[in-house]
Amino acid sequence: MSAPPDLFADASSSTIPSGAPRIRCGIGGWVFPEWRDNFYPAGLVQRRELEYASRQLRSIEINGTYYRAPAPTTLAGWAKQVPDGFVFSLKAPKAIVLQRKLAGAVGLASAFVDSLQALGDRLGPVVWQFTPTRRFDPDDLAAFLDRLPRTLNGVPLRHALEVRHASFQCQEYVALARAQGVATVFTDSPEYPSLADLTGPFTYARLMRSQADEAHGYPAAALDAWAERAVQWRAGGDPAELPHVETPRPNDAARDVFVYFISAAKARNPHAAMALQARVDHAG
Repeated sequence: MSAPPDLFADASSSTIPSGAPRIRCGIGGWVFPEWRDNFYPAGLVQRRELEYASRQLRSIEINGTYYRAPAPTTLAGWAKQVPDGFVFSLKAPKAIVLQRKLAGAVGLASAFVDSLQALGDRLGPVVWQFTPTRRFDPDDLAAFLDRLPRTLNGVPLRHALEVRHASFQCQEYVALARAQGVATVFTDSPEYPSLADLTGPFTYARLMRSQADEAHGYPAAALDAWAERAVQWRAGGDPAELPHVETPRPNDAARDVFVYFISAAKARNPHAAMALQARVDHAG
């Protein structure tokens, strides 16, 4: 009789050389009842869900940090459960991003960033998600970004801004984000502005249109298209068919790419992430 499969074998391993730009596909969080007996194997205890998910995916975006900053011991515990090469992205707490003036929240932002050292090399991007009511205020945003920590224990930090007000769809914002070296989150959400302009040294996309009647969340043709875009991004390309404020920059530097399937038909998102990861890995 053959041995049973190892549920915790690392199915997310990659042949990409160490240090080369990578595409990491993932989901938001790892605790969701509809993922049990769907994504998670039947009978898997909840305390091992992160351990299992991190071996099927390359990254997880932690949304819970928006509501409450975890204790360093919690972060260290998460880091111990995931394999080498896996990283978390984290949303900054709303106590920071909901401040009327961002520049006045730099102290809170610095304290939050400092706490993330507990993740060690499992730390990926930090996402600063603004509400749909926050308009582009160039002076306030510049003052905030000027003082935002850019390294942690000597390692460069990766910051991404998710902007949700149409006032950010302007050349002044794009120029400011590029000057500051922060990425702008691209989202395919039908509710918020979509900016595919490359403003930072990595690409961060949140895909929010998964469908319950699709086994892999998105139709195969749509996943093929997103795989092509992710590979373009990694190579320094800039998919021209996506909405831009400025002319696409097709000959930029190679970069890491993070793609997360978020909300919508959430039960399908792990399968969407795995299907997209398989496509980009096959593309090499």
